Amino acid sequence: MSAAAQRFASLTGLIAPASLAVIGASEDTARIGGRPIAYSLSQKFHGPIYPVNPNRATVQGLPAFASLADVPGPVDAAVIAVPAVGVEEAIAACAAKGVKAVVLFTAGFAEVSAEGAAHQARVVAACRAAGMRLLGPNSLGLFNARVGFYASFTSSVENGFPPPGRVGIASQSGAYGAHLFALSRARRVGTPIVVTTGNEADVTVGDVIGWLAEDAETDVIMAYLEGIRESASLLQGLATARKNRKPVVVMKVGRSVLGAAAAQSHTASLTGDDAVTEAVLRDHGVHRARTTEELVDIAYLAQKRVFPVRNTLGVITVSGGAGVLVSDAAETLGLPLPPMPEATQLRLKQRLPFASPVNPVDVTAQVINDPALVGEFAEAMYAEGGYGSILAFFTQLGASAKLGPAIRDALVPVVQRNPERLFVMSILAPEARVQDYEDRGIAVMEDPTRATVAIHAMGRFGDAFAAPPPSAPPVVPLVTLPAATPDEFEAKKLLAQIGITPAPEALCASADEAVAFAERVGFPVVLKLASPDIAHKSEIGGVILGLHDAVAVRAAHATLLERAARKVPGARITGVLAARQLSGVECIIGIAQDPVFGPVALVGLGGIFTEIFHDVAHRLCPFGVTEAEALIRSLRGFPLLDGARGRPKANVAALATALARLSVFAHQAGPRLRGVDINPIIVTADGAFAADAVLSLETS
Repeated sequence: MSAAAQRFASLTGLIAPASLAVIGASEDTARIGGRPIAYSLSQKFHGPIYPVNPNRATVQGLPAFASLADVPGPVDAAVIAVPAVGVEEAIAACAAKGVKAVVLFTAGFAEVSAEGAAHQARVVAACRAAGMRLLGPNSLGLFNARVGFYASFTSSVENGFPPPGRVGIASQSGAYGAHLFALSRARRVGTPIVVTTGNEADVTVGDVIGWLAEDAETDVIMAYLEGIRESASLLQGLATARKNRKPVVVMKVGRSVLGAAAAQSHTASLTGDDAVTEAVLRDHGVHRARTTEELVDIAYLAQKRVFPVRNTLGVITVSGGAGVLVSDAAETLGLPLPPMPEATQLRLKQRLPFASPVNPVDVTAQVINDPALVGEFAEAMYAEGGYGSILAFFTQLGASAKLGPAIRDALVPVVQRNPERLFVMSILAPEARVQDYEDRGIAVMEDPTRATVAIHAMGRFGDAFAAPPPSAPPVVPLVTLPAATPDEFEAKKLLAQIGITPAPEALCASADEAVAFAERVGFPVVLKLASPDIAHKSEIGGVILGLHDAVAVRAAHATLLERAARKVPGARITGVLAARQLSGVECIIGIAQDPVFGPVALVGLGGIFTEIFHDVAHRLCPFGVTEAEALIRSLRGFPLLDGARGRPKANVAALATALARLSVFAHQAGPRLRGVDINPIIVTADGAFAADAVLSLETS
């Protein structure tokens, strides 16, 4: 078993324990120390419950114990519901008893002060020394309805315990996790396991995702994240879920940037925390929900376990307007709506001359007179349209006491003959009618736009599950980083060692040397100031392009030195860099250090407009050439590289190779490498050439 698998498996004593102790147990079922006992008793927890309270002989009808040491049997999970001053003593008692996992309700730790953080660190150290997993502190707890285990003080179950189901919830926020559970219950989505992680001093949302991903009785995972305390468990959990074909839908809130110091780099200013998180979730096949409504919608539909690969949508409707609405939503999402075959359109038109049989397929209100049309048209869409998913919009007709059953009876046999296809009904109907459809295997959603979003998500899951393993990162030699941040010329020499070719250039100490270089490589040339202290030379006029003769080169050389002395008098100038001026597509590739995930690579359109257009894509380092090319092709501006409007095609493979090699270099270099900007890297038909480079280092 791998280390990640062992970490996930160690949560079994927490999530599915064989016994429960409550330290700080209360007779009052409304108090925090009383609720876990009351809930677990009412739901017939399958193991013994041991209340620990030195002041009572019994608690809620159960024998109480003065201390955990007095408990006669082994304890898998212990709830600690005592004030912060008593927590360390309770932890020590759990360690002595051999408890497997602790649920710490108590607040007043790292979330409030430095002193609280130190207290929390002592608690974590004691748990780790004893081999105990710790949920919290400051946690609402968890429940597992399958075994009647409720180590939580949530009030959400007072309005109903979870119905049977195969959806798990992992949430940093206790209140929001309970909110998700309640919303899911209202949507008839069974969430028997809900874990809220609180301060995440030990157990993280990533750990819980990993456990759920390995759990044979969980099919779908919902998660809520406010921040990411550490990345390893999250990445491992998401990778496990994808490997096991478990869809993960995440609500990630909170947006920030890397900070003022990092903004000295183009790449860092473009790579905020949220952009990196977005890339990480995308690359792991996760759907990031924009709203709570969307989060629950997608979990609801994912229960069907139908994930079309290269998804296409067919729409059957009684409303032309709804067809337009769905078409707009699908186009925005990039979900194809291919037309029905022409022969099928002709046949359906003969069956109903005023129908629109293209796609969306509008059967019109004629279904009121002829409900059999529904089944016939749906059968044609399945058999001849070949759609991965079908959305049927029947608004309130589906709820009609007379027409509803006829529509249902026409559709259900068709749907049941095609279980490998996704089918969603969009109707407004009483709960009993909705339940009737769902009992027959048909998903029901009120709003057709929301249904379209959820259908699109199912296709994205299917594509992620079907994707081949990532390509191997290229082999890149280990490079020793210099002691201090280098100037552009030295930075490009270092990058050349990993296979990123600079434009033909020379560092010139005089105007004569610059002229000699230009005459050797050919005009036009560009002259640039070389300085480790000037990151963005163009902003002070430190770059002069289009020099076509020796006179222009000499004049430019003098101008650059004058501008440096006047605009940045304290900067170190190591010379003037002369380079052959290349013609091609200007791009940027770079590296930024994310505070959570480490080195992140970026690619986008380059030059002076990089931050204006903000057309960039990100990926965690390292990665292979295949993934690098996919990033490049995801750019809105990719047509410029692909020969748009008669332009010559750029060498995309060379750019992808440079990007992949840079990602490996960053991974190998470690945290001392603060960032890299290669902007622009000029992509021609012959290759990709670094025309400018900034390499930033941490200095001791």
